[in-house]
Amino acid sequence: MFTKANVDDRDERVFSRLSDNLFGKLFADKGYISQGLFERLYNDGIDLVTGLRSNMKNKLIPLYDKILFRKRSVIEIINDELRNVAQLVHSRHRSVFNFVINALSALAAYCFFEKKPAINVDFSIDRQGQQLTLI
Repeated sequence: MFTKANVDDRDERVFSRLSDNLFGKLFADKGYISQGLFERLYNDGIDLVTGLRSNMKNKLIPLYDKILFRKRSVIEIINDELRNVAQLVHSRHRSVFNFVINALSALAAYCFFEKKPAINVDFSIDRQGQQLTLI
């Protein structure tokens, strides 16, 4: 779902539509932190993972979530490749149909890229040396 630039994604009505069919973990920026939103998502079976603001107390975050949260740069790299290499440009489309065609053509072009960034999510912890090994 796409929203206009002047729409606040944290609004209850908008965010309920955005997270309607989601499950599992949701990684978000620090701006999405609110107790009400966290509780609503938790009741729906969604685990909200965000960074900590400077004025917040430290919370225990599972190691797996902390590692995945650091990998957000891979998503930014993919967005950059879609914009610059596959020429998914942000312009004023005259119709929704033209916007969808532009987005689908950029995604189809991305499928033909030889090298795509990936996240290796398998890791193990050596209990004796307390060393984290990413595979």
